[in-house]
Amino acid sequence: MKRKLILSIILGFASANIANASEPPAVQDSTFNRFRVGGYGEMLATFKDYGLNRYYGGNGNAKRSHNEISIPRFVLSGDYKISDKWILGAEIEFEAGGTGQAYEIEVGQSSENGEYEQEVEKGGEVALEQFHITHLIIPEFNVRAGHLIIPVGLTNTHHEPINFFTAARPEGATVLIPCTWHETGIEVFGALGSGYASFDYEAMITAGLNPNGVNLYNWVKGGKQGFLETDNFSSPAYTVRLNWTGIQGLRVGASLFYNPNAGKNADKLVTYDDLGDINILMYSFDAQYINRYVTARANFFSGSMTETVGLGGKNRTYSSKSPYSRIGPIAKRVMDYSFEAGVNLKAFFPNVNKFPTIYPFVHYNYYNPQEEVESGMIADKRCQVSLWSFGLNWKPLPGLVVKADYTTRQIGTSKIFGTSDYTSENEFRLGLAYTLWFNKK
Repeated sequence: MKRKLILSIILGFASANIANASEPPAVQDSTFNRFRVGGYGEMLATFKDYGLNRYYGGNGNAKRSHNEISIPRFVLSGDYKISDKWILGAEIEFEAGGTGQAYEIEVGQSSENGEYEQEVEKGGEVALEQFHITHLIIPEFNVRAGHLIIPVGLTNTHHEPINFFTAARPEGATVLIPCTWHETGIEVFGALGSGYASFDYEAMITAGLNPNGVNLYNWVKGGKQGFLETDNFSSPAYTVRLNWTGIQGLRVGASLFYNPNAGKNADKLVTYDDLGDINILMYSFDAQYINRYVTARANFFSGSMTETVGLGGKNRTYSSKSPYSRIGPIAKRVMDYSFEAGVNLKAFFPNVNKFPTIYPFVHYNYYNPQEEVESGMIADKRCQVSLWSFGLNWKPLPGLVVKADYTTRQIGTSKIFGTSDYTSENEFRLGLAYTLWFNKK
């Protein structure tokens, strides 16, 4: 029993608290004897009624119909039990099928005076999303070291495509911060209590963010390190997450991320030395409830940063050959919140043979990478997005889902039912996604 509890924590599934027979095997079954190999993937087609640049001209995007099709990600994952107490885990993501590029800084007598040099050397856009070794000690305290998922927000923590209704990942969670966010470091984790006092936790120290990549449109998303062959660890980041699972089917979580003096993680070490400490703080609250009839999720995220005026000024003078955007102003506070709910129609027709598992759903998301800027700076209203999605999920198999939704964005407003001076953006999306274990022994 203890082994099953520990393994369920390791893999982040908490199967005992999900009361839904239609959940995929990855959620229901967290035990294996020696190894398992699996993964997840998505295919997406989008039919849009708007152009490519919301920020050109005075009214937002021009009305221009066009369609897109892509494979956002194909992920292979696996776990190998070296012994009963040691487990090796890995996850590799192939994203968008593009061409990857690597950057290095040419070094003369001083690396701070170096210039960026671009090399095409990756043969496809491939990312090592997870690679870690876990040491099991006791249910309340275990250790994992390697390349880890940063569990900030609902989407990063549960990023597999069966864990959200929309055809694409919730938008705000992919705009403001990296998603899926993975960094190298060490963490401790475990489960505490029982019954109504059931909790599990994670606490980690990892590589921090690089302010070189912070910009107007995506806040710290571009600050994830990885353009160079090594990550700066001069100012690490600290992340904690706590989940409460005391009621069957309900999971409530909170997370906190803090990166003090992130300027020390710049590519060129003296870039921000004449500024004060660039401190980055994020926190989130999220919840999920699943029963036979209903699945509902909600997420709230807020982030703040210091020294944004000086940071924006420095980044605007950065090399045009660098991989970073130099666009400002940079917000001192950003915000993202969303909720979605779906109804399992099959549960209302238990006596109808072979009735399909279909979830009609509704999804709302508000986000703004310019929620608050320093005095004297002007926020771009076009960064403010309030969107609705309505659609269906069909699950022909437990680990396979076909998605369809209609999404409409209102630009420049924070009202749930609001109007704006900017052109709305509307699209219809079709998606196919899976999360499966291919082999397990």
